[in-house]
Amino acid sequence: MSMRSSLEQALHLPEGETLRRLEENGLAITNVDTMAQAIHDVYCGIMADHEHPNEKDRAQAQALVDALQKQASPQ
Repeated sequence: MSMRSSLEQALHLPEGETLRRLEENGLAITNVDTMAQAIHDVYCGIMADHEHPNEKDRAQAQALVDALQKQASPQ
């Protein structure tokens, strides 16, 4: 089951409504794979010597996801 489907099922909202509401409020759902792709797209861009996220992109993505989870967890 995709992250999107899981979230919509858990929140009991119509399909597509969950992400639309989150996006309206400036939020995004991510995991290491989608964060790595975003890092690659932003920082490597069209000048990259590689087509897909590499290990450096994945390591940076993991660090960002970890930091976001730390900020989101109760202190």
